[in-house]
Amino acid sequence: MAEKKTLRQEFAKGLIVENPVLRLVLGTCPTLATSTSMVNAIGMGISASIVLVCSNIMISLLRKVIPPKVRIPAYIVVIASFTTIVQLLVKAFVPVLDKALGVFLPLIVVNCILLGRAEAFAGKNPVLASAADGLGMGAGFTAALLCMATVREFFGGGTLFSGADSLFALFGVTSFTGIEVFSRLPPWLKIEPILILIMAPGGFFMFGLLMACANRIAAGRGKPAAGLNGCEACPMAATCSLIASKEKTNEEVTA
Repeated sequence: MAEKKTLRQEFAKGLIVENPVLRLVLGTCPTLATSTSMVNAIGMGISASIVLVCSNIMISLLRKVIPPKVRIPAYIVVIASFTTIVQLLVKAFVPVLDKALGVFLPLIVVNCILLGRAEAFAGKNPVLASAADGLGMGAGFTAALLCMATVREFFGGGTLFSGADSLFALFGVTSFTGIEVFSRLPPWLKIEPILILIMAPGGFFMFGLLMACANRIAAGRGKPAAGLNGCEACPMAATCSLIASKEKTNEEVTA
């Protein structure tokens, strides 16, 4: 019988041990696309975290009501509802961020992290534990985004928190527009930005470096390296029609 975890442990696991990006290798598409700047990373991370926590709570509340045969469509409806709410709020109050994130904001609904946590955790556990799990996974997702974005923006654009006024305007702070780093350096220390880092290849390069660092830390603690191990590693493996068809084919061949 598995040891019951405390709410603190449920939250903490998403930060390092089961980080959705660096350990479970989920949500890589928005990670690569929105980590070009720190503001975009924070905006995407917070938006996804809100949807994740709210959907986990709702699915946990309804876990005994939703029929098993339609649980996946029901989960998607719940996630899509909260994604729409968050998208409309961002569009209304932070239109610049909405424009910057573009299609990746509504695409939160198909983020593997959300459906994976709904199927693997929220649909089987009580409300408080599901909320802690969602908050931890959201924080881990945001932290991974921010790590990538910090390096990519600093070396790729020579700035930090560029465009911060669009995000912090919600709190009445409009004077802080970011930090220009490279342009303030003395002439003898002139550094040109590495533009490829804020392009698509730079995203893959930084993701690979972060994964290598995470695997090195995991190896030092005796943990297995993160990686894609086929369909069996997917949170939806138990209900995937592809796996079911393979098993059926194998049974027919054996027979």
